[in-house]
Amino acid sequence: MDRLKIERVGGVAGFGGPHLKSRGEVTLSDLSAADQKAVEQLFADPDKVPAARRGQADAFSYRITRGAQTIEVPEHAVPSAIRNSVKDVLE
Repeated sequence: MDRLKIERVGGVAGFGGPHLKSRGEVTLSDLSAADQKAVEQLFADPDKVPAARRGQADAFSYRITRGAQTIEVPEHAVPSAIRNSVKDVLE
């Protein structure tokens, strides 16, 4: 369960419509120790992740899947290495 699958969702009116998907993958062991710890904390107790900040109604959130577990967290709580792994693709 070393691979994380990431999907960026939301944004302004569901940015990009139904045909533009924002996805990425990253190997947990390739992340820095600090980013690995941040990811572990997100999965350990996803209910403690701070909600989207006030005034960010159209902010992105990230669905992160590790094995059979999927969490969805606001963009500000996601380590930059994970955010940077996401690319936009047309389907």
